[in-house]
Amino acid sequence: MLLVALTGNVAAGKSTVAAAFVRRGVTLIDSDVAARSAVAPGTPALAAIAQRFGTEMLTGDGALDRARLGALVFGNRSARAELERIVHPAVELARQAAVTTARTAGADIVVCDIPLLFEARLAWHFPRILLVDAPAAVRLERMVRTRGLSPDDAGARIRAQMPAALKRPRADLVIDNASDSAALQARLDAVWHQLQSWMPVAECHRAA
Repeated sequence: MLLVALTGNVAAGKSTVAAAFVRRGVTLIDSDVAARSAVAPGTPALAAIAQRFGTEMLTGDGALDRARLGALVFGNRSARAELERIVHPAVELARQAAVTTARTAGADIVVCDIPLLFEARLAWHFPRILLVDAPAAVRLERMVRTRGLSPDDAGARIRAQMPAALKRPRADLVIDNASDSAALQARLDAVWHQLQSWMPVAECHRAA
């Protein structure tokens, strides 16, 4: 089984790439899905969040109020780091369980969509890493146009992440997504062939 990490900064087009892989039969493990499972009602991670940030971070039915928590930690590096220390280990356990299930089921290629792959120091788990990238100006315009954010808010979200320039040298393959969807799909045809060629090193791991 080939285990691949897929990452990319906000509005680079990672979700579009992930969807294209799923259409080709790849097993996708989405970190957002794992994150929601990790902080579901009754989980230790949710209890720790409520203890650290207050029960006002919960909705009336005991679920996590994502919007309120996001507003609290966004722009607050210390609070965000504390939240990540609570959530990341639980998400990683959920991801590992999903990978084990996929391997048992006989999956050929498993792609793990992990936005904070490098920030969370998870790169060493994967024999291959794909990075989706686009210039910051292009990503800012996409967020303003498709997400309704102001230019200032979009810029703040871009600046809150590790710059893609630091991630590109650490990726095995960079999928540039600076133009239209047709160009991206053409690029993905070549990427798919590259994935097939990586199958002989499926179970290798990179150095930490």
